[in-house]
Amino acid sequence: MTRPDGKLTLALPKGRVLADSLALLRAAGLDIELADDERTMRHENADVRVILMRNADVPTYVELGVADAGVVGKDVLLESGADVFEPVDLQIARCRLSLIRPRGEQHPIARVASKYPRLASRWLQSQGLPAEVIRLAGNVELACLTGLADAVVDLVESGSTLRANDLVETQTIMESSARFVINRASLKLKSDVLRPLIAELRQLSSASAGAAPADPVR
Repeated sequence: MTRPDGKLTLALPKGRVLADSLALLRAAGLDIELADDERTMRHENADVRVILMRNADVPTYVELGVADAGVVGKDVLLESGADVFEPVDLQIARCRLSLIRPRGEQHPIARVASKYPRLASRWLQSQGLPAEVIRLAGNVELACLTGLADAVVDLVESGSTLRANDLVETQTIMESSARFVINRASLKLKSDVLRPLIAELRQLSSASAGAAPADPVR
């Protein structure tokens, strides 16, 4: 499904990542303005439509073509299993997915709680750990504090929440950052807009990371 009006439709996550995402997209040449009303979910511009949603919903909107492209965390993208093109690591919203336990706990892990059951299960299997994985949607650290689970798999940025609750990271599972993702059909149908945009975003993200620009889009 692609929009017939010719506008580029972007799915962007609400919250802290939004401002950084908009700054990069504007620097890459897109003329984007959002309405002042925070309750507005769809924002129309001359050539770009922006729809705002939860980070976890971005891969679905892009994969199914409701949005041509979007910004989503690598952790969420892998957890979703969505079939989208992922050409740019934007180098923003950097964090890590880690195994977390109460300080000093040494007993075998029988149950793990996570917002990322797919990633947690895959990692546990790779480590030969036959633990049960349960999916939670709220503050998963609470599962450790209440005895619901022996460990949790969750994102860590500063680690301040862990320190406040006497929890520790015992292993880093993966590093994550925000990615620019594209619907595969849109990459062909709107290549005149998307390919230059990819190139600009790669230049901007490489400059911010102090790395050499990535190869051109094939």
